[in-house]
Amino acid sequence: MEAVMRLSSEKGVVIFSKSSCCMCYTVKVLFHELGVNPIVHEIDQNPEGKDIEKALGRLGCRPSVPAVFIGGTLVGSTNEVMSLHLSGSLVPLVKPYRVLTGN
Repeated sequence: MEAVMRLSSEKGVVIFSKSSCCMCYTVKVLFHELGVNPIVHEIDQNPEGKDIEKALGRLGCRPSVPAVFIGGTLVGSTNEVMSLHLSGSLVPLVKPYRVLTGN
């Protein structure tokens, strides 16, 4: 649990993912399209991945990935992220973490 909390607060937007997960890929693409370069932790490529996955489950992430944290706060998985985006609430949340310049 400590590792998840430490990793989730290291940058504005953090995604715990599995490299073979299509929903994880979708969420990562969404954030890139919003101009955000999230820190992505591919837990299937991490020796502590099983422990991280269990900790995410204890935090309420079901399914455990993708698990999105913004500003150190758990936002949720694909359903929560997409609901925020469709309601217009995601862009204001990520605005401080955008890296696009210009428009």
